[in-house]
Order: sequence, then structure tokens, then C-alpha cells
Amino acid sequence: MCTGDCSKFIGVSLYPFCALCIICNILLLFPGWTTEAVSDPQEKLTPEVLYLGGFFGSGFLVLIPAICIQYTGRRGKCNNRCGMLVSIALAAIAVCGSLYGFVTSLLGLIHGPQCYYKFINGQQHWTSPFKLDREFIDLDSSYLFHRESWSRCTIPIGVVEFNVIFFSTIMVASAIQVILCTIQMINGLFGVLCGTCQRRTY
Repeated sequence: MCTGDCSKFIGVSLYPFCALCIICNILLLFPGWTTEAVSDPQEKLTPEVLYLGGFFGSGFLVLIPAICIQYTGRRGKCNNRCGMLVSIALAAIAVCGSLYGFVTSLLGLIHGPQCYYKFINGQQHWTSPFKLDREFIDLDSSYLFHRESWSRCTIPIGVVEFNVIFFSTIMVASAIQVILCTIQMINGLFGVLCGTCQRRTY
């Protein structure tokens, strides 16, 4: 496969992952499929949702380079060594964006959701009940492996499952984006050194 064709393939492949991350981050603004949290985001929304890692990071910071990378793969003025050099820089920006989306989603999974929590002593209030105040995360004590504690998050209903599903989706999509963009950086380097196999222009 020519370096130009590879760029075109990678650019197109990034589109669905960008869309998926943007949609998941938007849905995370409505935990439990309700709009209640939006009215008081500082108290009722998970902080990592407000970082908009899936929306800006793995979303638009990858989508815009993806469009340009795909255009680099089309035969024409950008399908040359200079275009490939630009695609390396764009792919690097996309890697940074997808890493931001990955890290914020990972933190969202580790810290858990913001919810109205019912404590064992009977007290109830809005908090981040699963956030571990430790320097190192102990997986054995993580809420992810103790599903019996999830039901104590009474409002919004099913918020733990909601966060786990969407943060995990953004994480996986972001990881794939990192791989694709890294491949494009390598492909772009070959394009700069060896050319793009361009035989004709339109």
C-alpha cells in the first residue's frame, strides 16, 4: 500500500471513533438518562466528565487532523512529501488529543461517579463515594470489583453502570486512535523519505 493510500485509510478510519467519543461524552452529561445533574454540574456531575476528554480530546482534536490526513492521501496538491510532513505534525496533535481522552476516562473509571450515596451508617448525601484518597490505587479495594456497593448510589439510578460503560468506551476508542495516529506518524515519515507513490494528479 502506498503511503498516500495508507493516509487516506487512516483518516477515514478515525472518523467513527471520533464520533463515538463525542457522543459518549455528551451522554455522560446526563447520568441515569436524566437532566437533573446538568442543573448543578459542580455537585452532581463527575469531575472527569466536565474535563470533556471525549468531546474535545478524542473528539475534535482528532477529527480535524483526521480530515487533513485523509486529504493528504487524495491524489492532488497535498499528496506529496510536504503534505506527508504536515500529516506527521497533525497525527502528533491527534495523539495528544486521544491521550487526553484516554487519561480523563481512566480517571473517571478509577474515581467513580458523583451520586447521592447511602452510607452504611444511614447517612445520605451527594459525594464521590468510590474515590480513593491514596497515592497508589489498590485494585482490590476498587469499587469496580465490588458490585455490591454500586446499589448504594441511589440517585441517579444506575449511574455506576452508566459511567463504567461510557468511560470504558471512550478509553477503548481513544486507545485505537493512539495506535492509528502513531501508525500515521510512521507512514508520514516514509512518505517524506520515499514519496507518496503519486502517479497522476487531478
